[in-house]
Amino acid sequence: MKSKRTTGNFATALAVGAVLSGSATAQAASYATLADAHSRPAAAYRGARFSFADKHLSDDSIHDLVKRKLANDPDVKGGALEIEVKDAVVTLRGKVETDKLKQKAERLAKKVSGVKKVVNEIQLSTK
Repeated sequence: MKSKRTTGNFATALAVGAVLSGSATAQAASYATLADAHSRPAAAYRGARFSFADKHLSDDSIHDLVKRKLANDPDVKGGALEIEVKDAVVTLRGKVETDKLKQKAERLAKKVSGVKKVVNEIQLSTK
């Protein structure tokens, strides 16, 4: 006779595989299997999505993502901006021609996944 724990782990593995396969029928069956395995109602698993949203990004990864986002923007062209990241707080330095570009650089940096805060120390260049 199999132990309840072994059966539960096997059922959970089957359910996860079904959800990852993408089949709606398999997903519905997997929710029921998960519910049986863990004595929870199947309704608790309907519409469940697996997410890596809480995955922690390193400061180096955030730096690279911000740099790429700014460099790829046709207005900001962030190659001349200095980017520093410490504990997911991004500091922007350098010079741009208008206040609009300064604010856009800040907005773009804030949109990057993992950024907690942006300190905008960008200065306006004088012609």
